[in-house]
Amino acid sequence: MNPSTTSTRTRLSTETRQAEIVDTVLNLSDSVGPGAITTVDIARNLGLTQGAVFKHFPTKDAIWLAVIGWVESHLLSALDAVAAAAPTPLAGLQAVFMKHARFVAKHPGVPRLIFNELQKPKDTPVKRRARGMQESYRKLLMRLLTEAEKHGEVAAGLDREGAATLFIGALQGLMFQAMLAGSTAKMEAEARRVFALYLNAVRESS
Repeated sequence: MNPSTTSTRTRLSTETRQAEIVDTVLNLSDSVGPGAITTVDIARNLGLTQGAVFKHFPTKDAIWLAVIGWVESHLLSALDAVAAAAPTPLAGLQAVFMKHARFVAKHPGVPRLIFNELQKPKDTPVKRRARGMQESYRKLLMRLLTEAEKHGEVAAGLDREGAATLFIGALQGLMFQAMLAGSTAKMEAEARRVFALYLNAVRESS
C-alpha cells in the first residue's frame, strides 16, 4: 500500500474522531453544565477510553479550543452567507440576527459553553479565540450598518458602534432568557419581535 495513502486515511480518521469529540461536547453542554464536563464524560458518550480521547487532543483545553473553532467557522460563515445574499444592507442585518437566533436554537449548548469560559478570571486561548470571533462579528455588523446609512435605510449620523453593541446585546439577552427558561423553543419568535424594536431604534434620528 502506498505510504501516503495510509497517512491520508489515518489523518482523515483522526479528523473524523476530533469532529465527533467536538459534537459530543456541544451536546453535553446542553444537558450538563459546561464547567462540569470531564474527558471521562466525553469518552463515555463516545464509547471510548479517556486515553483514546487524549490521543486526538493533548489536553482538555485543546478540546475546548476546537469547539470554539467549530463555532467560529460554522457561525461566521453562515452569517456572512446570509448577509451577502440579502437584497439590501438592512435586510442583511435582519438575516444575520435571525440566522444567529436559529443557530443558538439548534445548538443551545454553544452559549452555555462560551459564557462559562468567559467567566474564568484568567485569559486563556479559548477566551482569546472568542474575542477574535466577536471582533469579526462586529466588523460584519459595522459594514452592514455603514452600507445601510449610505442607502438611507437608517438614520443619518447613526452611532454605528452603539448600534453594533445593541445588536449583539439583544442577541445575548435572548440567549440568557432561553437558558433561564431551559428551552430555545420560543427563541426565533422572540428574535423577530426584538429585531422589530431594533429597527425602530436605528431608523430614528438622533
